Amino acid sequence: MPRSVNNVASRERRKRTLELAKGYWGRGKNVWTVAKNKVEKGLAYAYRDRKAKKRDYRSLWISRINAGARLHGMSYSEFMGKVKASGIELNRKALADLAANHPAAFEAIVKKFK
Repeated sequence: MPRSVNNVASRERRKRTLELAKGYWGRGKNVWTVAKNKVEKGLAYAYRDRKAKKRDYRSLWISRINAGARLHGMSYSEFMGKVKASGIELNRKALADLAANHPAAFEAIVKKFK
């Protein structure tokens, strides 16, 4: 019995990978073996960095809250402890936005604790 190869599916699979490799430098965009490796690595980085982005933003928010709190003589941990104890339902993202863009509103929150 002759060997059966599904050339249509193989070609489609390669085509899909080469489409993802559009814009890559050198042979990474048109040589199958190089493009396959680059696309796999790129997708792995994308998956990893979707998680890392969340960590990066949280640390940015913490830095902004800390800077805003220190302008009013408090540390970040003091400030967040008092926020949680007072029952204020603002998350770090909202607090960081207030600290960076609306200093008067942030100052009003700090004055509640003093």
